[in-house]
Amino acid sequence: MALATTPFHPGEHSAQTRAGVTGLAARVAGFIRPFMPAQHRSFFADLPFLVLAGDDGAGRHWVTLLDGPDGFIGSPDPATLTVDARPDPQDPLAERIAQGGEVGLLGIELATRRRNRLSGVARRRGAGFAIDVRQSFGNCPQYISERIWHRVAPRAASPARASSDLSPEQIARIRAADTLFIGTGQSRAGTHPSNGFDASHRGGAPGFVQVIGDRHLRIPDYAGNNFFNTIGNLLENPAIGLVFVDFDTGGLLHLSGRASIDWDARDSGDPNALRMIDIHVEAVLERPAALSLRWQADVADLRELVVIDKQQEAEDITSFQLAAPDGAPLPGFRAGQYLPIELDIPGQRGPVRRTYSLSGAPGTGTYRLSIKREAQGLASRHLHDVTRIGDRLRARSPAGGFLLPDGSGPVVLVSAGIGLTPMLSMLHELAAQSPQRPVWFLHGARDGAHHAHGAELRTLARTHGAAQMQTHFSRPRAGDQRGRDYDIAGRITAQTLGDLALGPEAQYMLCGPTGFVADLRHGLEVAGVPLTHIHTESFGPAS
Repeated sequence: MALATTPFHPGEHSAQTRAGVTGLAARVAGFIRPFMPAQHRSFFADLPFLVLAGDDGAGRHWVTLLDGPDGFIGSPDPATLTVDARPDPQDPLAERIAQGGEVGLLGIELATRRRNRLSGVARRRGAGFAIDVRQSFGNCPQYISERIWHRVAPRAASPARASSDLSPEQIARIRAADTLFIGTGQSRAGTHPSNGFDASHRGGAPGFVQVIGDRHLRIPDYAGNNFFNTIGNLLENPAIGLVFVDFDTGGLLHLSGRASIDWDARDSGDPNALRMIDIHVEAVLERPAALSLRWQADVADLRELVVIDKQQEAEDITSFQLAAPDGAPLPGFRAGQYLPIELDIPGQRGPVRRTYSLSGAPGTGTYRLSIKREAQGLASRHLHDVTRIGDRLRARSPAGGFLLPDGSGPVVLVSAGIGLTPMLSMLHELAAQSPQRPVWFLHGARDGAHHAHGAELRTLARTHGAAQMQTHFSRPRAGDQRGRDYDIAGRITAQTLGDLALGPEAQYMLCGPTGFVADLRHGLEVAGVPLTHIHTESFGPAS
C-alpha cells in the first residue's frame, strides 16, 4: 500500500514488520479515520478529563492530563473537538496549547475501560482551544485498572518541582503505579495524516514499570492492537513523555526523555512482555494536586462467581457458565454487553483483568462467556487449560453500549470468529422479545471445527420465525457439508450485505476482527447506509 493511502507512517510499518504483523494497513484503513464517528463524539463529550501529548517547543515531548467541569468538551462537527479549558501555566504543555500546533489526545474511562484516541492540530478558541482532527480510532480495553472518580473543590496550584533525575519518593511512586500515559510523536515531510503526536495508555500490575536507576526506566510492551503507534513513533523520533497520576491526591509526575526498543524481552523478568521500552529520563516535573479529580479503585460491585458448567463449543472456543455461589439470580444484562472479570493466575503480581462478551440469553440469572483460546493469551489459556467446574473468579457488573437499536425494522447481525458471542446473545434477546422483527444472522468461520454454537443457532432460528441464517466458511474441510454445516464458501463482504437488499430501515450490527469490521463498515457507507444505522464492535487485528 502506498504511503499516501496507508494510515501508518514508515516507523509503524517497520515495527509491524519486525513483530511479524503483515498486511495490517490494508485491513484497518477504514478503522482509522480522518473524523470522529458519532459514538466517539458523544464519548469525548462525557469525559471529566483528557490526556494530551505534545512538545514544549524546545524538542522535549510531554504528556499531561487536563480536567474541567461537566460539559467542558464538545464536538460541533465530526472533524472538530472543542475544549473549554486550558492547562495551568506550570503544565509542560501550557505553551503548546496556547500557541497551537500538533497534539495527540486520548479519552479514557477508567470505570468502564473504554478508550478512544485521536491526533490533530490545536488552535486557540475563546477561553480554551479546539483540535482539528487528523486521525481518530478506538482502542482495546486491556490492562486498564478500573477506577471511579469524584471532584474536590478547586484550589490554587501548588508550586511545581523540576529536576533532572528521580527522587527516592518519586521512584517509590513509580514502582507502585499500575497506570501511566505515554506521549510520542514524529513528523515527516508533507501533510500525511500520521504526522503529529500520539497519547496512549499503559497499565499492568503494580511494579510493571521497572526502575533501573534514578534516570532509567523499563516499560513492558504487551500484546495490543498491533498498530504500534508508540513504538513506530519512537523508531522515527526517540523523544518520549510520560505522566504518572497520583489518584489519591490528583498529583501529576511528568517525565521527558529519550527511548529505545529492546526487541528481546526474555530477560525482562516479565513473562507477558513482548518487547521492552528503555527510557532515559532527561527532565522531571512534579505537580502536586494538579487536578481537581480524585479516583478510587472500583471495588463496590466486585462479586465472586462460581463456574457451574464448562463446555467446548469449537476447536478453540469454550463456554463458561457462571453463577452466584449461593444460587441467587445474578443482576440482569443487555444483549451485546460484556463482563469484566478478574483472575488469580500463579506467577502474576496481581489480578489479571479481562473483559469478555456475554454470549447467553439475558434474564436467566446466570452469565455465560464463550472464550477463544489465544496462543499468547494469558487469561484465555488459564481459563481453557486450568479452570474447572467449581472454581471461582471475580466479576464486575455487565457493561457496554453495543446494544440492539430500538424499532421494528430489519436487524442484520454480522460476525466473524469470536465476534459471534454478542450476536448470539442478541439473537436470544430478539427471539424472546421481538419474534416478529425481521433478522438476518450472518456468521463467518474458518471451517466446521471452528464454528461455535452451530446447533444452538439453528434452534434459535427455528424459534425466531422471522430470522434467516447464513453461515460462511472461508476454508471448508473435506468433511464440511454445504447446506448442512454452512451455506457459502468464502468470506462475508460488503457485497454480501448489499445483496440482501433490505432497504433504508435496516440496522447493521458488526462484530469481529478490526479489519473485517472496517471493510464492512466502509462498504456499507459507500452503498449509502447512514452512519447511524451501522453499529460496530471489534476485537483488534490480532484476533
